[in-house]
Amino acid sequence: MMHRPPPDDFSLKETKPHLGGGKVTGDKLTSTYDLVEQMQYLYVRVVKARDLPAKDVTGSCDPYAEVRLGNYKGTTRHFEKKSNPEWNQVFAFSRDRIQSTMLEVTVKDKDLMKDDFMGWVLFDLTEVPKRVPPDSPLAPQWYRLEDRKGIKLKGEIMLAVWWGTQADEAFPEAWHSDAATVGGTDALANIRSKVYLSPKLWYLRVNVIEAQDLMPSDRTRFPEVFVKAGLGHQVLRTRVSMSKSINPMWNEDLMFVAAEPFEEHLVLSVEDRIAPNKDEILGMCAIPLQYVDRRLDSKPINSRWFNLEKHVVIEGEKKKEVKFASRIHMRICLEGGYHVLDESTHYSSDLRPTAKQLWKNSIGVLEVGILSAHGLSPMKTKDGRATTDAYCVAKYGTKWVRTRTIIDSFTPKWNEQYTWEVFDPCTVITIGVFDNCHLQGGDKGNGARDSRIGKVRIRLSTLEADRVYTHSYPLLVLHPSGVKKMGEIHLAVRFTCSSLLNMMHMYSQPLLPKMHYIHPLTVTQLDSLRHQATQIVSMRLSRAEPPLRKEIVEYMLDVGSHMWSMRRSKANFFRIMGVFGGLISVGKWFEQICNWKNPITTVLIHILFLILVLYPELILPTIFLYLFLIGVWYYRWRPKNPPHMDTRLSCADNAHPDELDEEFDTFPTSRNADVIRMRYDRLRSISGRIQTVVGDLATQGERFQSLLSWRDPRATALFVIFCLIAAIVLYVTPFQVVALLTGFYVLRHPRFRHKLPSVPLNFFRRLPARTDCML
Repeated sequence: MMHRPPPDDFSLKETKPHLGGGKVTGDKLTSTYDLVEQMQYLYVRVVKARDLPAKDVTGSCDPYAEVRLGNYKGTTRHFEKKSNPEWNQVFAFSRDRIQSTMLEVTVKDKDLMKDDFMGWVLFDLTEVPKRVPPDSPLAPQWYRLEDRKGIKLKGEIMLAVWWGTQADEAFPEAWHSDAATVGGTDALANIRSKVYLSPKLWYLRVNVIEAQDLMPSDRTRFPEVFVKAGLGHQVLRTRVSMSKSINPMWNEDLMFVAAEPFEEHLVLSVEDRIAPNKDEILGMCAIPLQYVDRRLDSKPINSRWFNLEKHVVIEGEKKKEVKFASRIHMRICLEGGYHVLDESTHYSSDLRPTAKQLWKNSIGVLEVGILSAHGLSPMKTKDGRATTDAYCVAKYGTKWVRTRTIIDSFTPKWNEQYTWEVFDPCTVITIGVFDNCHLQGGDKGNGARDSRIGKVRIRLSTLEADRVYTHSYPLLVLHPSGVKKMGEIHLAVRFTCSSLLNMMHMYSQPLLPKMHYIHPLTVTQLDSLRHQATQIVSMRLSRAEPPLRKEIVEYMLDVGSHMWSMRRSKANFFRIMGVFGGLISVGKWFEQICNWKNPITTVLIHILFLILVLYPELILPTIFLYLFLIGVWYYRWRPKNPPHMDTRLSCADNAHPDELDEEFDTFPTSRNADVIRMRYDRLRSISGRIQTVVGDLATQGERFQSLLSWRDPRATALFVIFCLIAAIVLYVTPFQVVALLTGFYVLRHPRFRHKLPSVPLNFFRRLPARTDCML
């Protein structure tokens, strides 16, 4: 089936932005901020004032400073009854939006009715100096306040005014004229650019071995004892001990995810199942994780005995502990040799073990310039009109970055540049675009959630080293109504390799740390631990200021990627068919050769075959030479662009509405019974087909096994006798003769062929498999 090319809308576009101000390499700014377009800002640092005159009846003043440039006005906080206030605030005015030639810095007295004018300082913008990092910051100076006629007044204000770019250190913390409509310090904090670090995650292994001298309340029955362990919201339990006594044994491993700093204790309780829904606590113990041993390799940690206590809380008194002789034997350790998976394994950005001692040297640096976006969809309605307040989040390794929010723009320009250390080239950076719904400050948005506009993933190993990729990526989001393009994001990406030898060596190393292979975790364990890890990361990052909210973290970490989806299943099926397609086409080509569809090709194959049989030492070199030539031939069509989201591959461009509705359904489902019945029947029919295919593959494998298993004594006897005869014939006949006869038999003309299947195939199909034992 021929695939039509994807629409232009969903394609990647190469761009030629004016990076680093177009300066020559070696310029101070170009060396630090060379992947983004320069943006000019007028910076005003208002430090403090002194000797301000009293304006109130009380003989004091409540001063604040107002910085005005044309229509844009920024104000500092005000101090009550203070004539020497210290503000130390920075204001940034975008040069693109400046409509005035004069800057006014006015000091006013806060009043209930009308704020009193206390004096101002004027600056001509043509006289303002320029500053380029890494020059030191401009020193602030004292300026005498003047009245509106230019007469000097009592009082002075300390200021610094300069032209700079977004590379300036003052940029992240400044009040921006772009965000002039946002009020309140909480809301301003919500729109600033920030860097976040994921918490350091450990796997905690609790090996519950045995307990001694338990004291159940009912001595007449055999106790059914299990251990329940809890760490924060994670709760696991062992199976009920088979040794139904007061000295039960388990020898069972429980795995948790713990994050530094360790805030919660590991709490264990030994419980007796008295009735189906009734458990009696026989003893408890709490273990602080700070004192738990850390293990870097597979050497076992020493086990320890812990006393079990019963906690009794008496009202009005402190918690009393009644000591028991009961104790529990456990081996507890923090595993530093594993990498704690918090991302989808297909899109991992970091594969290092937890313990820093096991880290290898970095192999390079990844630099990303988040330039701009255009054509963004309106995400919300404000004051009766559609608007979008967009910001970006990028995640690689443990470092998350968030750009500033550009207020009310469908074509935001961020021009912010970020850098990450790279330890493995086979990793993925994820960049997401979101709409800020928290511009009223704090959580006053009635529990509003920041909306997703789309995301881009780039695998570093697909990038050429030291090349700057400037592309516009489509932002595609799947909605219940289908796939929708929400706009495009413009990025500049450069992967710089510090040591080519180290990078090539990485390709010979296992993907995950060696503990994953020496003591592997089960698939179920990994799924559960990944869920816990993403919960911990989203909880910790949502406590930062400004918070990186739960919905952002979950979208960036692809939390729902393992859920069932009809569309994804189809996409994976077509991917498998694409992989097998090459093998199938080779098989068809060989069948045409054997059937003499093109006699010239078949004769050439006979000649090649004859040469290889007469000179068998040429077989392997010929294969490798052929592969080399194919590789060189394909070099002409090598991909020039990074990979991007493909709607056709994802089966998103023609997905059925009901399948999309099923994908967006909650878990457990919230749909009515008829819809669920229809989907369940559809799932059963698909699962039946999958089950048949898997069963057929298993049957072929079992037939191979039964050749020598004597399950069918006659078939095995025939095969064993054939092997003996073949061994004798091959021993006495030169190998070339056998190979020639076999090859010519396989390539024989259709005139000498039977329509029926061959003898070996008939024999193989008659072999028994374990299907006879299936219920």
